[in-house]
Amino acid sequence: MAWVLKMDEVIESGLVHDFDASLSGIGQELGAGAYSMSDVLALPIFKQEDSSLPLDGETKHPPFQYVMCAATSPAVKLHDETLTYLNQGQSYEIRMLDNRKMGDMPEITGKLVKSIIRVVFHDRRLQYTEHQQLEGWKWNRPGDRLLDLDIPMSVGIIDTRTNPSQLNAVEFLWDPAKRTSAFIQVHCISTEFTPRKHGGEKGVPFRIQVDTFKQNENGEYTDHLHSASCQIKVFKPKGADRKQKTDREKMEKRTAHEKEKYQPSYDTTILTECSPWPDTPTAYVNSSPSTAPAFTSPQQGTCSVPDSNSSSPNHQGDGVSQPSSEQLQPSATIQETQQWLLKNRFSSYTRLFSNFSGADLLKLTKEDLVQICGAADGIRLYNSLKSRSVRPRLTIYVCQEQPAGGGGEGSGGTPYVYHAIYLEEMVASEVARKLASVFNIPFHQINQVYRQGPTGIHILVSDQMVQNFQDESCFLFFTVKAENGDGIHIVLK
Repeated sequence: MAWVLKMDEVIESGLVHDFDASLSGIGQELGAGAYSMSDVLALPIFKQEDSSLPLDGETKHPPFQYVMCAATSPAVKLHDETLTYLNQGQSYEIRMLDNRKMGDMPEITGKLVKSIIRVVFHDRRLQYTEHQQLEGWKWNRPGDRLLDLDIPMSVGIIDTRTNPSQLNAVEFLWDPAKRTSAFIQVHCISTEFTPRKHGGEKGVPFRIQVDTFKQNENGEYTDHLHSASCQIKVFKPKGADRKQKTDREKMEKRTAHEKEKYQPSYDTTILTECSPWPDTPTAYVNSSPSTAPAFTSPQQGTCSVPDSNSSSPNHQGDGVSQPSSEQLQPSATIQETQQWLLKNRFSSYTRLFSNFSGADLLKLTKEDLVQICGAADGIRLYNSLKSRSVRPRLTIYVCQEQPAGGGGEGSGGTPYVYHAIYLEEMVASEVARKLASVFNIPFHQINQVYRQGPTGIHILVSDQMVQNFQDESCFLFFTVKAENGDGIHIVLK
């Protein structure tokens, strides 16, 4: 009996030992080094459950895809946006692909859509002053466009349009159900917009953006469907090929470990989804928050500028009592500064300088204003702030002769007092207009202006005579009644 009990204890101790060993083995297998949740989720049961759930990619499926037939740079790091080099003036194909799934957007099936292709600035700093930058480019390249469509090479595009006031955009209609390719040509190069041009400077990047719209109830293509863009740099002809080769050679010299940090070069560039390009109003006067621009910062806003016709002294607020020629004072408040900008035809920049007082604006140097507003408007604003008036083309000195006067003195021996007449236009009508203004003569009563010639003859003052006046000439003048008794003649001598 004692032997049986001893055997039971041995068996029991052995079982306990085996059980403990099995538990320790389980602990080791489920340790941090061996346990993997991804392996567990890879089991068929989890795969079946996961496939029944909606995926994020399914809810954000883009309706269109745009592919530009140009290789991406191999010198772009992982997780950075792709960069594509283009040659100036060379035609590049953008394939317009219908990416809809069955049943998506049935309202555009069998209908045309409108796409607008733009070349815009990638840097936010340049986006603020886009209009001024493009106006400066237009000034240096009259008659050229930043972006063109190569219509003979394009396929499937209909009703192509280019707006003369938008040199960086083209638009067209196309049928998503048919093969469509738009060939574009970019005529601006990246180094044209660098602030300093000493050679060897790094060019600014651009973006190619495509915005697509469908028709609304009124038949206008204003309902936004999709937008996508990519980053580019534009070089002089064949410069993009050399830059691509240089990047490729640099990557070949890197170690295998370093190459893992960079993206491979792809033969085509896929435009990635983005927000639609803002269509801001073409003119604005007030600084209402409801019309805030798309790109804003605490100091400045977008520089989408109105047409030159809207930048006139007539676009001004109520209660503006300052004359347009009055100099901006350092003590001017923000509101008074805004009014001064409006009255002096700088309504385009009221948003940009919305937080500037008179002192703030006057502290800006000529270089600051050129960089902010572009060359043309920057110099004009600088001259206006410094009250630099336009030099007249001709200055003459005129005195009205008194009936009893003669020679160089008036009655009582007092010398004649001459008034300066400044002519901006070298025409006879300008002479009459200025004389009427200075001497309070009703302009409508002046019939003719004559110059007294030899032996007292009266010579009609013509535009050609005015153009031959010597600068700072002195004239006495008197008035005579017209022959018909209606109005007067002015005679210079």
